[in-house]
Amino acid sequence: MPFYLYPSDENVFPGHSIFLVSVGFLLHFSMSLSLPCYESVNGLISSKQQCVRMEMEEKNPDPKYGESRKFDPNFKGPIHNRGCTDILCCILFILALLGYFTVGIIAWSQGDPRKVIYPTDSRGQFCGQAGTPLEKKPLLFYFNILKCASPLVLLEFQCPTTQLCVESCPNRHLTLIKAKVGNKDDQEYYKKYCKEDVDFTGLSPPQILKDGLCPAMLMPSKAFTRRCLPALATLKGGVVVVGNETTFDDGNSGTVNASDVLEASKKSNIAVEARQVAMRIFEDYTHSWHWILLGLVIAMVISLIFIVLLRFLAGIMVWIMIILVILVIGYGIFHCYMEFASLKGEPGADVTIRDLGLQTDFSVYLQIRQTWLAFMIILAIVEFIIILLLIFLRKRILIAIALIKEASRAVGHVMSSLFYPLLTFALLAVVIAYWAITAVFLSTSNEQVYKVFNTSNCSFSRQTCNPKTFNSSNASLACPDAECLFAFYGGETLYHKYLILFQFYNVFLFFWCANFVTALGQVTLSGAFASYYWAFKKPEDIPAYPIFASLGRALRYHTGSLAFGSLILSLVQVIRVLLEYLDHKLKGAQNKFAKFLLSCLKCCFWCLEKCIKFLNRNAYIMIAIYGKNFCTAARDAFFLLMRNIIRVAVLDKVTDFLLFLGKLLIVGIVGIFSFFFFSGRIKAVEQAAPSLNYYWVPILTVVVGSYLIAHGFFSVYAMCVDTLFLCFLEDLERNDGSQERPYFMSQDLLTLLKKSNEDYKSMD
Repeated sequence: MPFYLYPSDENVFPGHSIFLVSVGFLLHFSMSLSLPCYESVNGLISSKQQCVRMEMEEKNPDPKYGESRKFDPNFKGPIHNRGCTDILCCILFILALLGYFTVGIIAWSQGDPRKVIYPTDSRGQFCGQAGTPLEKKPLLFYFNILKCASPLVLLEFQCPTTQLCVESCPNRHLTLIKAKVGNKDDQEYYKKYCKEDVDFTGLSPPQILKDGLCPAMLMPSKAFTRRCLPALATLKGGVVVVGNETTFDDGNSGTVNASDVLEASKKSNIAVEARQVAMRIFEDYTHSWHWILLGLVIAMVISLIFIVLLRFLAGIMVWIMIILVILVIGYGIFHCYMEFASLKGEPGADVTIRDLGLQTDFSVYLQIRQTWLAFMIILAIVEFIIILLLIFLRKRILIAIALIKEASRAVGHVMSSLFYPLLTFALLAVVIAYWAITAVFLSTSNEQVYKVFNTSNCSFSRQTCNPKTFNSSNASLACPDAECLFAFYGGETLYHKYLILFQFYNVFLFFWCANFVTALGQVTLSGAFASYYWAFKKPEDIPAYPIFASLGRALRYHTGSLAFGSLILSLVQVIRVLLEYLDHKLKGAQNKFAKFLLSCLKCCFWCLEKCIKFLNRNAYIMIAIYGKNFCTAARDAFFLLMRNIIRVAVLDKVTDFLLFLGKLLIVGIVGIFSFFFFSGRIKAVEQAAPSLNYYWVPILTVVVGSYLIAHGFFSVYAMCVDTLFLCFLEDLERNDGSQERPYFMSQDLLTLLKKSNEDYKSMD
């Protein structure tokens, strides 16, 4: 007699959202608390009639979802005699890859990654680049740092003053006039910060300043992100000083306040603020990469141990996993509360995150109470949702455990499946690396653009110019104080006009290739696990090397189908990227209707992406089994699931939820230990912990890496469960347990469903 678990609802769509699953369980909790049919449900008289009705619905499914599978005595699992599918899409994918390689070659020939690494002077030359005259001059020096306080910096991201590559930053205050009348050492020292081939002794100071050959003064500076910025400091009382001086001569019979220099330094740094953070993060990686690698290895070992234990102790491990997840999140809540309480009464701890604003030193946020309060609330909500789901799913979990046990047996017989994620990871790494390198070369393949910078009103201001002919141009005559300085990288050639299209193509092909690699893994694993399920005598009837056989079938016959499914998903993902870009551009807009419409579109396309992923996943399973084209496989999979929506809403989704808890547990364990280690809170290894700018950098890296590793291992289980589930549904439709049509499912599943291969009783 069939084992029914959930009320029939033909309007339900089997999505991946845990929220939808939880809502469904909450709505039907009082009438279907995971009890089998014909069992008393709090004395409800109609339960038996309801079960009979559901049995009849399954026996006679809605014809709009197609007919049930018919018995085929020759069907023994994945079909070997198959042909190529979706050939046109295969050809399109190959042509797209050839175009992608062409774009990469063009970008590599035109781009120059040095523009990202080295600062450039006013002539666009790289400071400190090996093999150039500026090899020994790695630092950038500003003639007049005060001009960096101009609003022009915010528009052009370029300081409107001459910039020079130097060997070292100035370490003392000195004006041009004092250097001219001083000794030879002062003159030689000052000449290091002037343009090349300056007749320092022959020209008068006014002539030197008029031609912009030397700065009017030097001030004590320090190298910061390869730029010479004033050596600012703050004394008690908030007094700003530069080299222990609050004011100093500007070289033009005036004085300059240190606070003015501070403002100019901040403005000059706007263009490189992101680079500063990136450089600090990169520095943290160089100091902690071996510890990060160790953390990822530990995550891999823990994941492997979990998988092995699931193979032999599935039931016990699932309950241990559930309890540990609750305990780990509970400890996170406790730790956040202790940090929140310890900051009570501390100076500045009551400042809000909104008042604090955006800070490049992210550790500042951990010094305010509101941050820990937010963490505590988030963790408490997550803990509450998980406990609530576990209460409502407590008996359905027993059924899901049986499915996980069956998946454990399948993985045990196809052990090579555990190592297949390494191939997927390697292919994804290649795709990501190619995309990133191509993006860098495309973004640095522009030419040097020079513009007119001036301090007074000038009609030629911010127009493009040529530094070689600028002194004899009309702009130089009309604006005596104007200079032709390097502004940014751009270009007006045909290549530069279509550069944005190349960037878009790079992003689109990245999504397409990444989705194709993921689809290839799903088809390969589903083909191997389907071979296990449809082997009547396990493991004797399982074919040799099922992973390699399935991979070969996928590449030989179904590259076009995989490319087709990946293309559909990639189109939706690119649209989502464009919507995010528009949302970023409209953040300052006042049109509330446009914002509302954009939010609705983002929500709709997010849901559409989830639905397509779900359909693609099941379509790939049908492709691996039957070898049909993508559209036919997607239709068959969808109809099969809709004919069995009762079981889909329970078995498959609850199992996914349990596997998600396993990934959450691994991430939580590794994340907690990495937090205590990198923050220096473990006294035993405090000396071994590296000194970092942001200790959250390695922690987040380890956490994200641990999740990806755990997801890689558990994705094998998830794919196994989904494949066995679809095969299980097909088995119920094809066979009836008689000697002529025996079930292929294991004895545990037969017992669970109250079915048998010996004494099956027909319901006709």
